[in-house]
Amino acid sequence: MVQNIPSGFSGLEHLATAVMLLNQSHQVVYANPSTEILFALSSTQISGSHISDVFLNCEILQIAIDNAVKNDSPFREHEFTITTVRQQSFAVTCTVTPVEMSKATLLLEFQQMDQTLRIAREERMLIQQQANSELLRNLAHEIRNPLGGLRGAAQLLEHELPNPSLREYTQVIIKEADRLQSLMDRLLVPHRVPKYEPTNIHEVLERVRSLLLAESPNNIKVRRDYDTSLPDLIGDREKLIQTVLNIARNAVQAMQSNGAVNAEIILRTRAERQVTLAKKRYRVAIKLQIIDNGPGIPADIKDKIFYPLVTGREGGSGLGLALAQTFVTQHHGMIDCESQPGKTCFTILLPVESTSIKSANILQ
Repeated sequence: MVQNIPSGFSGLEHLATAVMLLNQSHQVVYANPSTEILFALSSTQISGSHISDVFLNCEILQIAIDNAVKNDSPFREHEFTITTVRQQSFAVTCTVTPVEMSKATLLLEFQQMDQTLRIAREERMLIQQQANSELLRNLAHEIRNPLGGLRGAAQLLEHELPNPSLREYTQVIIKEADRLQSLMDRLLVPHRVPKYEPTNIHEVLERVRSLLLAESPNNIKVRRDYDTSLPDLIGDREKLIQTVLNIARNAVQAMQSNGAVNAEIILRTRAERQVTLAKKRYRVAIKLQIIDNGPGIPADIKDKIFYPLVTGREGGSGLGLALAQTFVTQHHGMIDCESQPGKTCFTILLPVESTSIKSANILQ
């Protein structure tokens, strides 16, 4: 049987990182749920096992343990491959820390490298998104006032023109000022305080689907692939609709401009278990995917698509995906994209709070 977690380490079971505790003989006395998930090992099976029987022929891990014990200080080993008793290999970073406890003397913390890179990318994207958001907000405020003056002056000038045919030019000024005003309003939309309430993700997707079909009734097929057992999440329904709509509209426009035959968008939902988002661990999240069979995102902007004013379409504002990322961030979620000719997939992860999970009873 697995021993109860040693006193003073009760928080380990809630950590997103994989943690193991070893005794003086380097036998496993505790492994948290994240360890079980990462290495696909049951804590019941490995409890009492020597660490060399859990991870086979891993000299690097043993050296890290020996260094931590010898120097009585934490020792970190970066980026090495570890193989479990089930012959599964993982690229990890491991920190070994000596501890003073009756049942445990060493704490091992593992991070899978792809998870580490994903977390680092999330942090960079969040910082970039916050900087972009602040820049755009300030820019919008600076532009709105002179824009209003410009439009007003054009209207006054129009009334003073002796030749009515010249009003064509003032109308160009007025219409372009209105277009820029609309653009500024869109830049300021993310700063509206979200209205969080229980929201069914499939109601969001059905609304988007109906809008897409109304805009392109004969040129696009929108296919559903829903997991109808998903619980409601706490979110801003309108912002979630706008998020999915921005992504799907981009896909439609790209396929139409490319003359795609049998253009199709798939709206897919699934449950994702044991997810870490913005450094917080959730038992379950909703994974939403928007998939299209269009030409793909141009290689020269693939890494910049969430930056504002970056667009691969002539006449595009480059705001749709930047706003989508902002709205997802406001929901403590994550958005990512994989694209190649013939298939582009945007994946959005949205956390579900525990109260929603229990109400749906999906973890039973």
